[in-house]
Amino acid sequence: MTRNLSYREAINEALVQEMTRDESVFVYGIGVPDHKGIFGSTSGLAEHFGSDRCFDTPLAEDSLTGFGLGAALNGLRPIYVHMRADFLLLAVNQLANMVSSYTYASAGKLKVPLVIRAVIGRGWGQGFQHSKSMYSIYGHMPGLKVVLPATPYDAKGMLISAIRDDNPVIVMEHRLLYDVSGEVPEEPYTVPIGQAHTLRPGGDITVVAASWMSVEAIKAAEVLEKHGVSVEVIDPRSVSPFDSETIVASVKRTGRCIIADNDWLHCGFSAEVAAALAEHCPSELKSPVVRLGYAPAPCPCTRPLENRFYANAVDIIRAAEKMLGTNPLDLSGEEFYSYEHKFQGPF
Repeated sequence: MTRNLSYREAINEALVQEMTRDESVFVYGIGVPDHKGIFGSTSGLAEHFGSDRCFDTPLAEDSLTGFGLGAALNGLRPIYVHMRADFLLLAVNQLANMVSSYTYASAGKLKVPLVIRAVIGRGWGQGFQHSKSMYSIYGHMPGLKVVLPATPYDAKGMLISAIRDDNPVIVMEHRLLYDVSGEVPEEPYTVPIGQAHTLRPGGDITVVAASWMSVEAIKAAEVLEKHGVSVEVIDPRSVSPFDSETIVASVKRTGRCIIADNDWLHCGFSAEVAAALAEHCPSELKSPVVRLGYAPAPCPCTRPLENRFYANAVDIIRAAEKMLGTNPLDLSGEEFYSYEHKFQGPF
Protein backbone atom coordinates (compact mmCIF):
# COMPACT_ATOMS: atom_id res chain seq x y z
CA MET A 1 0.00 0.00 0.00
CA THR A 2 1.26 3.49 -0.85
CA ARG A 3 0.46 6.74 0.92
CA ASN A 4 1.28 10.37 0.32
CA LEU A 5 4.13 11.22 2.71
CA SER A 6 6.44 14.17 3.07
CA TYR A 7 10.18 13.73 2.63
CA ARG A 8 10.67 14.04 6.41
CA GLU A 9 7.97 11.45 7.10
CA ALA A 10 9.53 9.05 4.59
CA ILE A 11 12.90 9.31 6.33
CA ASN A 12 11.31 8.84 9.73
CA GLU A 13 9.44 5.75 8.54
CA ALA A 14 12.65 4.26 7.14
CA LEU A 15 14.40 4.78 10.47
CA VAL A 16 11.55 3.29 12.49
CA GLN A 17 11.28 0.24 10.26
CA GLU A 18 15.02 -0.45 10.17
CA MET A 19 15.49 0.10 13.91
CA THR A 20 12.60 -2.29 14.51
CA ARG A 21 13.99 -4.87 12.10
CA ASP A 22 17.60 -4.72 13.29
CA GLU A 23 18.57 -4.00 16.90
CA SER A 24 22.11 -3.12 15.83
CA VAL A 25 20.84 0.09 14.18
CA PHE A 26 21.06 3.23 16.30
CA VAL A 27 20.90 6.99 15.68
CA TYR A 28 23.00 9.73 17.25
CA GLY A 29 23.87 13.38 16.66
CA ILE A 30 23.20 16.91 17.86
CA GLY A 31 19.45 17.48 18.24
CA VAL A 32 18.43 13.95 17.26
CA PRO A 33 16.18 13.38 20.32
CA ASP A 34 15.03 17.03 20.40
CA HIS A 35 11.32 17.70 20.05
CA LYS A 36 11.96 19.16 16.58
CA GLY A 37 13.78 15.96 15.61
CA ILE A 38 16.00 17.18 12.75
CA PHE A 39 13.16 18.78 10.76
CA GLY A 40 10.87 16.03 12.08
CA SER A 41 12.86 13.18 10.54
CA THR A 42 13.87 11.67 13.92
CA SER A 43 10.71 12.56 15.85
CA GLY A 44 9.58 9.86 18.27
CA LEU A 45 12.68 7.66 17.93
CA ALA A 46 14.00 8.31 21.44
CA GLU A 47 10.56 7.72 22.95
CA HIS A 48 10.07 4.49 20.99
CA PHE A 49 13.55 2.95 21.10
CA GLY A 50 15.07 4.52 24.20
CA SER A 51 18.10 6.67 24.87
CA ASP A 52 20.53 3.83 24.14
CA ARG A 53 19.52 3.81 20.47
CA CYS A 54 18.70 7.49 19.87
CA PHE A 55 20.82 10.02 21.73
CA ASP A 56 22.18 13.55 21.66
CA THR A 57 25.89 14.31 21.38
CA PRO A 58 28.32 17.14 22.09
CA LEU A 59 29.91 19.33 19.40
CA ALA A 60 32.74 16.96 18.48
CA GLU A 61 32.30 15.93 14.85
CA ASP A 62 35.74 14.35 14.39
CA SER A 63 35.52 12.26 17.56
CA LEU A 64 31.92 11.24 16.97
CA THR A 65 32.70 10.06 13.45
CA GLY A 66 35.46 7.93 14.97
CA PHE A 67 32.92 6.67 17.50
CA GLY A 68 30.66 5.61 14.63
CA LEU A 69 33.56 3.91 12.88
CA GLY A 70 34.37 1.93 16.01
CA ALA A 71 30.75 0.93 16.46
CA ALA A 72 30.49 -0.17 12.83
CA LEU A 73 33.69 -2.22 13.02
CA ASN A 74 32.25 -4.00 16.06
CA GLY A 75 29.04 -5.16 14.44
CA LEU A 76 26.65 -2.25 14.97
CA ARG A 77 25.00 -0.09 12.30
CA PRO A 78 25.29 3.52 13.45
CA ILE A 79 23.54 6.49 11.81
CA TYR A 80 25.27 9.78 12.57
CA VAL A 81 23.13 12.86 11.83
CA HIS A 82 24.52 16.31 10.97
CA MET A 83 21.98 19.14 10.99
CA ARG A 84 24.34 21.08 8.73
CA ALA A 85 26.72 19.48 6.24
CA ASP A 86 29.13 22.41 6.63
CA PHE A 87 30.44 20.96 9.88
CA LEU A 88 30.93 17.52 8.43
CA LEU A 89 34.18 19.08 7.22
CA LEU A 90 35.44 18.76 10.79
CA ALA A 91 35.36 14.99 10.30
CA VAL A 92 37.23 14.88 6.99
CA ASN A 93 40.28 13.29 8.60
CA GLN A 94 38.17 10.39 9.86
CA LEU A 95 36.33 10.07 6.55
CA ALA A 96 39.32 10.33 4.20
CA ASN A 97 41.92 8.47 6.22
CA MET A 98 39.91 6.01 8.30
CA VAL A 99 36.24 5.38 7.47
CA SER A 100 36.72 5.12 3.71
CA SER A 101 39.85 2.96 3.94
CA TYR A 102 39.27 0.17 6.47
CA THR A 103 37.69 -2.34 4.11
CA TYR A 104 40.47 -1.79 1.56
CA ALA A 105 43.23 -1.88 4.18
CA SER A 106 41.90 -5.14 5.64
CA ALA A 107 41.53 -6.80 2.22
CA GLY A 108 37.78 -6.98 2.76
CA LYS A 109 37.92 -8.61 6.19
CA LEU A 110 36.43 -5.55 7.92
CA LYS A 111 33.10 -3.93 7.10
CA VAL A 112 32.10 -0.34 7.90
CA PRO A 113 28.27 -0.13 7.85
CA LEU A 114 28.21 3.53 8.93
CA VAL A 115 25.55 5.92 7.62
CA ILE A 116 26.05 9.67 7.88
CA ARG A 117 23.02 11.87 7.23
CA ALA A 118 23.89 15.49 6.43
CA VAL A 119 21.52 18.39 5.71
CA ILE A 120 22.65 20.56 2.81
CA GLY A 121 21.73 23.73 0.94
CA ARG A 122 20.07 27.06 1.50
CA GLY A 123 17.46 27.65 4.12
CA TRP A 124 16.25 30.90 5.59
CA GLY A 125 19.14 33.35 5.49
CA GLN A 126 21.59 30.70 6.65
CA GLY A 127 24.75 32.42 5.45
CA PHE A 128 28.19 31.25 4.40
CA GLN A 129 28.79 28.74 7.24
CA HIS A 130 25.43 26.99 7.09
CA SER A 131 24.38 26.68 3.44
CA LYS A 132 26.92 24.51 1.68
CA SER A 133 26.51 21.16 -0.05
CA MET A 134 30.02 20.01 -0.98
CA TYR A 135 29.04 16.49 -1.98
CA SER A 136 31.76 16.44 -4.63
CA ILE A 137 34.35 16.52 -1.82
CA TYR A 138 33.08 13.25 -0.36
CA GLY A 139 32.39 11.68 -3.74
CA HIS A 140 36.09 12.22 -4.49
CA MET A 141 37.07 9.76 -1.74
CA PRO A 142 37.26 6.08 -2.80
CA GLY A 143 35.39 3.87 -0.37
CA LEU A 144 32.60 6.33 0.40
CA LYS A 145 29.17 6.15 -1.19
CA VAL A 146 27.44 9.53 -1.50
CA VAL A 147 23.71 9.74 -2.27
CA LEU A 148 21.30 12.63 -2.86
CA PRO A 149 17.69 11.42 -2.57
CA ALA A 150 15.39 14.02 -4.12
CA THR A 151 11.92 12.48 -3.65
CA PRO A 152 10.12 11.00 -0.64
CA TYR A 153 10.16 7.61 -2.39
CA ASP A 154 13.92 7.76 -2.80
CA ALA A 155 14.43 9.24 0.66
CA LYS A 156 12.96 6.12 2.26
CA GLY A 157 14.30 3.55 -0.16
CA MET A 158 17.83 4.93 -0.40
CA LEU A 159 18.14 5.39 3.36
CA ILE A 160 17.13 1.75 3.88
CA SER A 161 19.68 0.72 1.25
CA ALA A 162 22.33 2.80 3.01
CA ILE A 163 21.55 1.29 6.43
CA ARG A 164 21.78 -2.26 5.05
CA ASP A 165 24.98 -1.55 3.11
CA ASP A 166 28.22 -2.88 4.60
CA ASN A 167 30.08 0.19 3.28
CA PRO A 168 30.02 3.76 4.62
CA VAL A 169 27.29 5.86 2.99
CA ILE A 170 26.77 9.62 3.24
CA VAL A 171 23.13 10.57 2.66
CA MET A 172 22.78 14.28 1.83
CA GLU A 173 19.32 15.83 2.25
CA HIS A 174 18.46 19.33 1.05
CA ARG A 175 16.55 21.20 3.74
CA LEU A 176 13.97 22.54 1.25
CA LEU A 177 13.01 18.97 0.34
CA TYR A 178 11.54 18.10 3.75
CA ASP A 179 8.13 19.51 2.78
CA VAL A 180 8.00 17.83 -0.63
CA SER A 181 5.33 15.11 -0.70
CA GLY A 182 4.93 12.00 -2.83
CA GLU A 183 3.73 8.41 -2.96
CA VAL A 184 5.65 6.11 -0.61
CA PRO A 185 4.97 2.39 -0.03
CA GLU A 186 4.18 1.44 3.56
CA GLU A 187 6.32 -1.70 3.54
CA PRO A 188 10.13 -1.48 3.66
CA TYR A 189 11.86 -1.39 0.27
CA THR A 190 15.25 -0.48 -1.16
CA VAL A 191 16.33 1.81 -3.99
CA PRO A 192 19.62 0.78 -5.63
CA ILE A 193 22.55 3.07 -4.86
CA GLY A 194 24.25 4.17 -8.07
CA GLN A 195 21.27 4.08 -10.42
CA ALA A 196 20.01 7.34 -11.92
CA HIS A 197 16.28 7.94 -12.37
CA THR A 198 14.45 9.61 -15.26
CA LEU A 199 11.91 11.83 -13.51
CA ARG A 200 10.36 13.14 -16.73
CA PRO A 201 10.86 11.95 -20.33
CA GLY A 202 11.57 14.43 -23.11
CA GLY A 203 13.17 14.78 -26.50
CA ASP A 204 14.65 18.27 -26.94
CA ILE A 205 16.95 18.85 -23.96
CA THR A 206 18.28 16.70 -21.11
CA VAL A 207 18.45 18.37 -17.70
CA VAL A 208 20.57 16.53 -15.15
CA ALA A 209 19.33 17.87 -11.83
CA ALA A 210 20.79 16.94 -8.43
CA SER A 211 18.88 17.06 -5.14
CA TRP A 212 16.62 20.16 -4.81
CA MET A 213 17.44 21.18 -8.39
CA SER A 214 15.28 18.29 -9.58
CA VAL A 215 12.27 20.16 -8.17
CA GLU A 216 13.37 23.31 -10.00
CA ALA A 217 13.99 21.29 -13.18
CA ILE A 218 10.53 19.72 -13.14
CA LYS A 219 8.98 23.18 -12.82
CA ALA A 220 11.13 24.49 -15.66
CA ALA A 221 10.13 21.50 -17.82
CA GLU A 222 6.43 22.14 -17.14
CA VAL A 223 6.76 25.78 -18.20
CA LEU A 224 8.76 24.96 -21.32
CA GLU A 225 6.29 22.22 -22.31
CA LYS A 226 3.58 24.89 -22.63
CA HIS A 227 5.72 26.45 -25.34
CA GLY A 228 6.53 23.30 -27.26
CA VAL A 229 9.87 22.37 -25.68
CA SER A 230 10.21 18.80 -24.44
CA VAL A 231 12.61 18.46 -21.51
CA GLU A 232 13.92 15.19 -20.10
CA VAL A 233 14.81 15.47 -16.38
CA ILE A 234 17.26 12.98 -14.91
CA ASP A 235 18.00 12.74 -11.21
CA PRO A 236 21.48 11.20 -10.79
CA ARG A 237 20.52 10.12 -7.25
CA SER A 238 24.12 9.49 -6.25
CA VAL A 239 27.49 11.15 -6.73
CA SER A 240 29.42 7.98 -5.95
CA PRO A 241 28.82 5.52 -7.47
CA PHE A 242 27.89 7.62 -10.52
CA ASP A 243 25.55 6.28 -13.20
CA SER A 244 26.89 8.02 -16.29
CA GLU A 245 25.29 5.50 -18.66
CA THR A 246 21.72 6.71 -18.09
CA ILE A 247 22.71 10.33 -18.64
CA VAL A 248 24.83 9.58 -21.72
CA ALA A 249 21.99 7.57 -23.28
CA SER A 250 19.59 10.48 -22.77
CA VAL A 251 21.94 13.08 -24.24
CA LYS A 252 22.64 10.86 -27.24
CA ARG A 253 18.89 11.14 -27.98
CA THR A 254 18.34 14.83 -27.18
CA GLY A 255 21.72 16.21 -28.25
CA ARG A 256 21.61 18.91 -25.58
CA CYS A 257 22.31 18.97 -21.85
CA ILE A 258 21.93 21.38 -18.94
CA ILE A 259 23.45 20.28 -15.64
CA ALA A 260 21.64 21.89 -12.69
CA ASP A 261 23.81 21.36 -9.65
CA ASN A 262 23.41 22.22 -5.96
CA ASP A 263 27.05 23.07 -5.39
CA TRP A 264 29.93 25.22 -6.65
CA LEU A 265 30.75 24.56 -10.28
CA HIS A 266 34.55 24.60 -10.13
CA CYS A 267 35.88 21.07 -9.54
CA GLY A 268 32.33 19.98 -8.70
CA PHE A 269 29.94 17.17 -9.59
CA SER A 270 28.69 19.07 -12.64
CA ALA A 271 32.20 18.92 -14.09
CA GLU A 272 32.20 15.13 -13.68
CA VAL A 273 28.91 14.88 -15.57
CA ALA A 274 30.17 17.18 -18.33
CA ALA A 275 33.37 15.15 -18.62
CA ALA A 276 31.38 11.93 -19.05
CA LEU A 277 29.41 13.53 -21.89
CA ALA A 278 32.56 14.85 -23.55
CA GLU A 279 34.06 11.38 -23.40
CA HIS A 280 31.10 9.26 -24.44
CA CYS A 281 28.93 11.34 -26.80
CA PRO A 282 30.87 14.32 -28.23
CA SER A 283 29.57 13.80 -31.77
CA GLU A 284 25.91 13.73 -30.63
CA LEU A 285 26.07 17.09 -28.85
CA LYS A 286 24.31 19.80 -30.86
CA SER A 287 25.53 22.55 -28.53
CA PRO A 288 27.98 22.90 -25.65
CA VAL A 289 26.94 21.50 -22.26
CA VAL A 290 25.67 24.22 -19.89
CA ARG A 291 26.32 24.02 -16.14
CA LEU A 292 24.28 25.84 -13.49
CA GLY A 293 25.21 25.98 -9.82
CA TYR A 294 26.54 28.13 -7.03
CA ALA A 295 28.27 31.36 -7.99
CA PRO A 296 32.04 31.40 -7.24
CA ALA A 297 31.67 33.08 -3.87
CA PRO A 298 30.82 32.15 -0.26
CA CYS A 299 27.12 31.46 0.32
CA PRO A 300 25.36 34.76 1.11
CA CYS A 301 22.87 35.38 3.90
CA THR A 302 20.40 38.02 2.69
CA ARG A 303 17.41 36.99 0.60
CA PRO A 304 18.20 39.22 -2.46
CA LEU A 305 21.76 37.86 -2.65
CA GLU A 306 20.57 34.30 -2.07
CA ASN A 307 18.19 34.63 -5.00
CA ARG A 308 21.10 35.65 -7.23
CA PHE A 309 23.51 33.07 -5.85
CA TYR A 310 21.44 29.88 -6.15
CA ALA A 311 20.33 28.61 -9.56
CA ASN A 312 16.62 27.95 -9.99
CA ALA A 313 13.89 27.05 -12.46
CA VAL A 314 14.10 30.42 -14.20
CA ASP A 315 17.81 29.93 -14.80
CA ILE A 316 17.09 26.53 -16.34
CA ILE A 317 14.43 28.04 -18.61
CA ARG A 318 16.74 30.85 -19.74
CA ALA A 319 19.57 28.39 -20.38
CA ALA A 320 17.24 26.22 -22.48
CA GLU A 321 16.08 29.24 -24.51
CA LYS A 322 19.65 30.26 -25.24
CA MET A 323 20.55 26.69 -26.16
CA LEU A 324 17.62 26.46 -28.59
CA GLY A 325 18.01 30.00 -29.91
CA THR A 326 14.48 31.06 -28.94
CA ASN A 327 13.24 34.36 -27.53
CA PRO A 328 12.86 34.71 -23.73
CA LEU A 329 9.42 33.69 -22.47
CA ASP A 330 7.20 35.97 -20.44
CA LEU A 331 7.25 34.29 -17.03
CA SER A 332 5.18 36.88 -15.17
CA GLY A 333 2.21 34.54 -14.90
CA GLU A 334 4.18 31.61 -13.52
CA GLU A 335 4.54 30.74 -9.84
CA PHE A 336 7.97 29.53 -8.74
CA TYR A 337 9.57 28.31 -5.51
CA SER A 338 6.36 26.84 -4.09
CA TYR A 339 8.22 24.55 -1.67
CA GLU A 340 10.56 27.28 -0.52
CA HIS A 341 7.58 29.26 0.73
CA LYS A 342 6.86 26.49 3.24
CA PHE A 343 10.28 26.80 4.86
CA GLN A 344 10.04 29.03 7.94
CA GLY A 345 13.52 28.57 9.49
CA PRO A 346 15.47 29.31 11.52
CA PHE A 347 17.47 26.18 10.70
